[in-house]
Amino acid sequence: MTDAPQQPRTSERPASFAARGRFHVVQWLRAVPIRWRILSIAALNSAVVVVLAVLIWNGANVLGSAWDDVRQVRESDKILAHLESETSRLQNLIHRYINQPSPELFAEILLLREAVLGTLTTRASNDRILSGSVERLEQVTDRFLNGFGELRAVQATITKTYEQQVLGPAREMAGLYSVIEGATGHRDAQIWPSLGRSREAFTALLVAANAYYLSPGSASAEDARRHTETIEKTIPVMIDLADNDLQRMALSRLQARTVALRQGMAKLTEQLTVRTELLRNTIDASQADAIAVIDELSVKMRQREQKAQETFDKTLSGISRRVLSIAVMFLGIILSAGVLIALSIRLPLQQILAAMHAITSGNYDRRVQGTTARDEVGAMARAVDVFRENAIAKRETEDELRASKERAESALLELNTAQQNLIDAERLAALGGLVAGVAHEVNNPIGISLTVASSFARRADMFEAELRSGPLRRSKLDDFIKSSRDAAQQLVANLHRAAELIQSFKQVAVDRSHAERRQFNLSEATDQIVASLRPVLKKAAITLSVDVPEGLVIDGYPGSYGQILTNLFLNAANHAFAGGRSGAISISARARGSDDVEIIFADNGAGMTPDVQRQAFDPFFTTRRNEGGTGLGLHIVYNLVTQQLGGRMMLESRLGQGTTFRIIMPKTAKGGSTSTDQTAADGTSQWPNRTMSST
Repeated sequence: MTDAPQQPRTSERPASFAARGRFHVVQWLRAVPIRWRILSIAALNSAVVVVLAVLIWNGANVLGSAWDDVRQVRESDKILAHLESETSRLQNLIHRYINQPSPELFAEILLLREAVLGTLTTRASNDRILSGSVERLEQVTDRFLNGFGELRAVQATITKTYEQQVLGPAREMAGLYSVIEGATGHRDAQIWPSLGRSREAFTALLVAANAYYLSPGSASAEDARRHTETIEKTIPVMIDLADNDLQRMALSRLQARTVALRQGMAKLTEQLTVRTELLRNTIDASQADAIAVIDELSVKMRQREQKAQETFDKTLSGISRRVLSIAVMFLGIILSAGVLIALSIRLPLQQILAAMHAITSGNYDRRVQGTTARDEVGAMARAVDVFRENAIAKRETEDELRASKERAESALLELNTAQQNLIDAERLAALGGLVAGVAHEVNNPIGISLTVASSFARRADMFEAELRSGPLRRSKLDDFIKSSRDAAQQLVANLHRAAELIQSFKQVAVDRSHAERRQFNLSEATDQIVASLRPVLKKAAITLSVDVPEGLVIDGYPGSYGQILTNLFLNAANHAFAGGRSGAISISARARGSDDVEIIFADNGAGMTPDVQRQAFDPFFTTRRNEGGTGLGLHIVYNLVTQQLGGRMMLESRLGQGTTFRIIMPKTAKGGSTSTDQTAADGTSQWPNRTMSST
């Protein structure tokens, strides 16, 4: 019974030893920043890539060299095949030329001869595989071609012998046979049978001689010899049977020509034998030698190609084995390093996660482990420890934050009440008083917001100084959070108040006295408005031109239209022609389709910069605020056009080249008398959206 509990102890020793070893490795790795651990994995991967690239590059060089050898061998083989084909063709042409000489065959032989020599001197000599055997091939080819020259000389001698010593006596013999036949008076003469046999032998002799000349053979030579003997045997018989001197003289000359013919045939036979020997020993033997050299080179090239192929296969196999072994080795190293680095990150994160769960569950007594580590996870552990300390201090500040919230809500309620009172008061004031009142009221929340923002900025600077001076306590953080929340609430409340005041100022965009809707003639209304502006025209050197056609009837608000033109005119007088500058203003209108009217108000004054154009229709934007400008003129015009009249307004201007306002509005107004005072569901006024503005 005492041995039973001891068994698990012995089994736990290896596990505890492995755990201790893992702990020490993790602690050693945590001395290195996480970024360097990750970069070490990237460095290992880069090393693998570099090593594999070097191996592949070296192998590619070897493979390229082997493949170059294979390709060179194949190119050399093509050259040898070409040489063998050309020399065989040259041999056939020479044989044809010997049997049937012709200028065309001779020209073809010369061209082919130059082609063979050119192949040897250019392609074969430049081939590093054939360069060692080119000299031998050239010798064999020169012997082959020189033999053709000797053969031509022998052939010329044979032709001359045949024509002079065979055909010449034969032609004379043919004439003598004709003389003998003519000297024989009748066919019953005793000489006639012998003459017939001799004449037949002569004819056969000519056929055999021609056949022997064209195609030397023992049969043709034997026939020619036999027929020559027949002629020589018949001549003495015919001489004995001759019955006149002419016959005997012709037979004597015939006998002499027969001897000359026999001698010519003998000489022709000797020359044909020399030609045959020359063909066999020079032409055919040289061709055989060339083919033997080519075959020998082909065998060597086959061996070299096989060796190059073996080198190629061996190199490819070696590269594959080395790449596989290196890849497996580095893969093991990378996996091992990756597991260790992952443990050095995962285990500390698990400890931090456990500490955070304890903090969120309210267990603030549990200490955070790993705060002494120097890596990024250690910094996180220290931050969690600070968070734990701050969470402890959070409970102490909750009551204070709750009281601050109640005070902020009370202040917000008071501000909303004051805001509503100001709005009601401003709705009853005149335009000048409303501008001053709203400006004053807007200044109050903005001033409060500025004070709060300044106080918040100073508090932020103090918090930053405390943060940089050393560890930050939770109470300090909670104080900063509370004060930040109070400041944010006050800023939101006061800025919201300012926004409401500004939104409420839209009421100045529509004069309630101009809210009556009726049909009016655009030309007449324009003339009436221009007439009301004459006093201003007299004070300023401004020329006003109006081009509004008759017959444009508008169903809308003539008071709003008058306010639009008046504001545009006053805006031009104050800004486009400031300081009493002279200029011209034009007002024109035209029908645009069947439903719309386009009104163009243009001046040739100072113009606007792109920045001014982008803000021209914004409320309270003015370039003459120091001179009493409110920045509401164009904003009111824009609201009247887009909200009450339901139209669009576009601005085009260039600095120093004047300004043009284009108003496109329907002939029947789509807005309402209270459109500029529309409110959202939450009771706040909504600014109108701009349809188009040219910059």
